[in-house]
Amino acid sequence: MTTSSTAGTPTAGTPAAAAAGTWKLGGDLRVNRLGYGTMRLPQIGPALDTASAPRDRAEAVALLHRAVELGVNHFDTAAFYFSSAHSSNDLLRAAFFPYRDDLTITTKVWPARNPDGSWWYAEPHQLREQVEDNLRALGRDHLDVVNLRLPRSRATGSVAEHFGALAELREAGLVRHLGLSNATAAHLAEARSIAPVVCVQNPYGLDATSEETAVLRTCGEQGIAFVPFYAIAGAGRDAGATGAEEDRVLAVARAHGASPAQVRLAWTLHQGPHVLAIPGTGDPAHLAANVAAAALRLTEQDLARLAPA
Repeated sequence: MTTSSTAGTPTAGTPAAAAAGTWKLGGDLRVNRLGYGTMRLPQIGPALDTASAPRDRAEAVALLHRAVELGVNHFDTAAFYFSSAHSSNDLLRAAFFPYRDDLTITTKVWPARNPDGSWWYAEPHQLREQVEDNLRALGRDHLDVVNLRLPRSRATGSVAEHFGALAELREAGLVRHLGLSNATAAHLAEARSIAPVVCVQNPYGLDATSEETAVLRTCGEQGIAFVPFYAIAGAGRDAGATGAEEDRVLAVARAHGASPAQVRLAWTLHQGPHVLAIPGTGDPAHLAANVAAAALRLTEQDLARLAPA
């Protein structure tokens, strides 16, 4: 299911995002393990905050082009990532249509936002409309990967009806592969009894709980990609990293001449060859720094120091 990561500095001509190796989603979509999340792209300031100013469209499109130049070929999006001026899906279409065969776009359904920013959650029969909305906005005839994004209120509920509805859309050819987001090990087992699951996208970072780590390990055992979000932000979540950085992260960063954010990203990538990263930013310098984390090799001593308590 995967190629092994290549240790050391990437050879000349190797795209920066490929330095951590690659993974095949579903056995046919090969992506570099360092990708890009578009949540912060449509607007300036905390993502999903309708009061924030929209980002300049040309700057956003240029940033997406730069990501591809750096070797990024896995982009995470959602219809509910939007500002008053544009959405992540609109920006991806403006940057990449017609799409190259080697670009993989992953999106999410179930949650939705009204224009005023208020949230609502789709019933199973409404998922087709959400998928079709993504298709129209992206300019695609099918979606590469669709994650069923569980509401936080459904941490212990069943996903059978919603995932079953997505499985029907997969059979109809509107979706190539399916995944889960905000999912537990029980959700994963239930979904896999209905249709193949190629990825699980969950919050994960240095403060991960034993239960969260167990899901990561289960995915590795089953050949499923694990895609952590908030790897840099941690408890800051949508608002980004907040407060003073931990001493253990600062010490490792100093040892490698790296930033704390790069250390956090590298740490997640060291959790297994099936772990992908999708850091998001609207800043070109931060984009380059995030992608460079793919080449950061942590030592066993570093990993022991960074291990969750």
